[in-house]
Amino acid sequence: MSETEALTFPTGRPTPFDPPDALAELRESRPLARLDYPDGHRGWLATSHALVREVLADRRFSARSELRHIPIESGGAGQPSPPGMFIGMDPPEHTRYRHLLTGEFTVRRMRRLSERIEEITEERLDLMERQGPPADLVEAFTAPVPAVVICELLGVAEEDRAGFMSQGTRLTRQDLSQEEKISTFLALQAHMRELIVAKRARPADDMLSGLAQSDLTDEELANIGFMLLGAGLDTTANMLALGTFALLRHPGQLALLRDDPGRVDQVVEELMRYLGVIPFLVRTALEDVELGGELVAKGETVTVSLQAANRDPSRFPDPDTLDVLRDTAGHVGFGHGVHQCLGQQLARVEMRAGFPALFRRFPSLRLAAAPDEVPLRTDMLIYGVHSLPVTWDTT
Repeated sequence: MSETEALTFPTGRPTPFDPPDALAELRESRPLARLDYPDGHRGWLATSHALVREVLADRRFSARSELRHIPIESGGAGQPSPPGMFIGMDPPEHTRYRHLLTGEFTVRRMRRLSERIEEITEERLDLMERQGPPADLVEAFTAPVPAVVICELLGVAEEDRAGFMSQGTRLTRQDLSQEEKISTFLALQAHMRELIVAKRARPADDMLSGLAQSDLTDEELANIGFMLLGAGLDTTANMLALGTFALLRHPGQLALLRDDPGRVDQVVEELMRYLGVIPFLVRTALEDVELGGELVAKGETVTVSLQAANRDPSRFPDPDTLDVLRDTAGHVGFGHGVHQCLGQQLARVEMRAGFPALFRRFPSLRLAAAPDEVPLRTDMLIYGVHSLPVTWDTT
């Protein structure tokens, strides 16, 4: 393939944990390559660590949803983000919303939440132990923990949580038609609006009640709640599940955690670098920008491969090896720049609680199926496993 010839976004993983081989080949030969998008747009694909961070930090590249093109079949063209859905906005609109939420996701607040998250973790492990082996770890543990946490943070009543969770997960499926996505979104938004009305009438000690005291409209609050619910469910759930799968397949690395649970911070950061449940982000040039020796024209979308950046050997030596002792500083597992994941501290707290507790309670935990039989979420926007069959010794 010539240097000017465009490609399509690489898919197809050689293992459950490694990104497509083509990404490494591109990073070596063409770290900024022409990319053809399913909607006919011709843009770019950035695969090196340096270029990915450069794009995400450069305000000349926009996150506005109506400007972007998606490198995979997604069921529709970009539309302006509705009020409150600030993930698809640029400053100053993005800044206004994010500022209101920043106080809800501080390191200090997340530390205060740690005790409750540990309680939720132990409750799910108690139930899993009572039910006995074998178990689907996704159903028994990795999905319920972040679901309960985010629902409690938002103030979703226990009886309403199943509906919120199923609709939020449904929206991440790649095989939904645009009509199905819209109907699911509208149903979830309607439920969220009902919740907002209840919070305004009877405030409680939760995030939505606190935000309801601001000047945000009901529509803005509902969309913020919807966005937080979606972001807080699938990403952490799949990091817990895929991370457990990876540790079980790398017993030497798991032994380091078992021998020293205080090493969990290193484990979490290395899993964030190594796995990459969010494979890419997209940004669109607001003006002509010189990038990596190429001219990215105004209006062209650049897809940044977070997986390729986190496996760049120029930043992380021997990057395809899971090494919980490595220096992971600079990984882009949570993104980079002004749109860096707002809930990253919450995700860290949940993973720091989840991994040590799981392996402490079930020291003999192991896969209950062949590794190649574990169903991977290659059909979802957020990567992971659909289920993770596990078993353990009861005596």
